Amino acid sequence: MVEVLTTIWQRVLQRPSIGVNDHFFGIGGGFHAADMLFAAIAQQCGRELPSATLYHAPTIAQLARLLDGPALPRFSPFVEVKPGREKPPILIVHGLAGTVPFFELARDMATEGHSVYGMQAKGLDGLEAPFDRVEDMAAFYLHSLRDIQPHGPYLLVGYSFGGLVALEMAQSLHEVGENVALLALIDAYPAARYMLPAQRLRLRAQRIGSRISDLQRRSVPAGIKYVASRLKHRLRVGEASDEGNLPSGAARLSFEYTTFRVKQKAYVALEHYRPQFYSGKIKFVKSETDLYYPADPAAVWAKLAAGFEAETVPGGHLDMLTGDIKSLAAVLTRYVNEALRPK
Repeated sequence: MVEVLTTIWQRVLQRPSIGVNDHFFGIGGGFHAADMLFAAIAQQCGRELPSATLYHAPTIAQLARLLDGPALPRFSPFVEVKPGREKPPILIVHGLAGTVPFFELARDMATEGHSVYGMQAKGLDGLEAPFDRVEDMAAFYLHSLRDIQPHGPYLLVGYSFGGLVALEMAQSLHEVGENVALLALIDAYPAARYMLPAQRLRLRAQRIGSRISDLQRRSVPAGIKYVASRLKHRLRVGEASDEGNLPSGAARLSFEYTTFRVKQKAYVALEHYRPQFYSGKIKFVKSETDLYYPADPAAVWAKLAAGFEAETVPGGHLDMLTGDIKSLAAVLTRYVNEALRPK
């Protein structure tokens, strides 16, 4: 099995040599390559596995052992992206897509002794239905968290939509008397309808201005192409909402499909989740150049927490985990160190 997998990995990743212990996401593998990999495995080995299996078996050696087994094991939603055993783990909640794109961020965080876990959304494996409520997501992760860290201090980080899930987790932990040492939100906001009227007006004006500027930079054909792509997306959403039109086989287990389905449910959860007052402190990291989100996060969050601090890092919302990661990693490293410093 190792030889078969090595050949497939080399072909998909277009690398002449791959070691059996090389990490898939560490040697250039991404979501599209993962889908190609598991489509090839299904064809050559007769085993249809979710692309998300790579989070839990990211090397040829690990994947070979899994394929040699009679059945796919039940995986935890917590994916270890950086090992460490001496200190409390750092727990990062996914964005809308439910994936775990935190390997580079964890690598650049100077937090020796702390393991780093990303959370994989339920349904990303294509085997279970995704949640459509933030409260259900938080309860699901807290149930599995007992196996990793039964008690605090907890270090919670939430990226984008995941910030709302992290907030709900922190609320639940506070209610049972646990110590949440850190709650850090990375460009995370509730749905606009749960903002104050003045905030909604400012955000609407800001977004209109951003769209006008964007259209002015586009040529007419590019603008037409953009509108057409949005119409196509809406049609896809309508088609995918019909549970009778599910793809079959490896396609149903691919990142392309499962992330799309998870996103659909996450958008529903976002629209219905109204944050409640949090009795702890929120640390907030804002992207510098993205104009689609509120210019002043304090106007949204300051009255929803006992304490609130915000700072800005370079880049836009969508490239915070792929652009200048070192800036974000440095901020989170400082947050962790401050949170655990003796008072």
